Amino acid sequence: MEQKKHLLFLQISILAAAFIVLYFPFLQTLVHDWNVNDNFSHGYLIPPIAAFMVWHRKTQLKDVKAQPNLWGLLLTLTGLLQLIVAKIGAEYFLQRTSVILVLFGLTLFLLGTKWTKKLSVPMLYLLFMIPIPAILWNQIAFPLQLFASKSSTFFIQLLGIPIYREGNILHLADTTLQVVDACSGLRSLTSLLALSAAFAYISTLRTLKKWMLFFSAVPIAIAVNILRLTSTAVLAEWIGPEIAQGFLHEISGLFIFIIAFIFLYFVYYSLSRVGSSVFNP
Repeated sequence: MEQKKHLLFLQISILAAAFIVLYFPFLQTLVHDWNVNDNFSHGYLIPPIAAFMVWHRKTQLKDVKAQPNLWGLLLTLTGLLQLIVAKIGAEYFLQRTSVILVLFGLTLFLLGTKWTKKLSVPMLYLLFMIPIPAILWNQIAFPLQLFASKSSTFFIQLLGIPIYREGNILHLADTTLQVVDACSGLRSLTSLLALSAAFAYISTLRTLKKWMLFFSAVPIAIAVNILRLTSTAVLAEWIGPEIAQGFLHEISGLFIFIIAFIFLYFVYYSLSRVGSSVFNP
């Protein structure tokens, strides 16, 4: 038994080293994107959170017996084929997502089906560190920009402030605000989804409630973004146009994200108090 453990550890070590050597250039470009793309700067946090998710289940994993499965080799080869095709086609998203497919394949091959099931959520969680392709990002961001602009205009008018909306441009008496891509709310949405996924996973909620907590990040992110745009416009009207730019504008993003997390925790608290007869599967 002890010899088998040593052999398994040796196999894992060799394959882990080969995995790092193979994917190192692709991981370098991924880290570069985290540095230059503010929309995915949260990518640095995803691997440590995924590791914590595995550690959180260490007691359960201790009792799971390793039963190597040869189907893992097929899955690994599929992931490597995806990497080759994506490299030839210069398609970064497919190159990076092949990492996760190969991880699944190696886990299945070395540790078996039970281990793979236990580790499936932490491995899938790594998807949050991979930037969404620009063509897809723009398809989502632009409608969100328009929705945020329309909604903010409605609430600003309710406060009695004259405003004229032209697409995603808001015209106030003394200034003009443009709801650009960064203000679409998609950045907050991706970050909050990553946070809610980890929160739901480590929570003691039942499965259905975990999904409810995870998806609650969508309306919360949209709502707090509208709150940010509305408050920015109101302050620009009451205090001055300079409030809508510079340091105060940047720090408002952090403040709004804290509010979003408070809402998320309120959803968790509410779900944990709801009777089992209604939501529990």
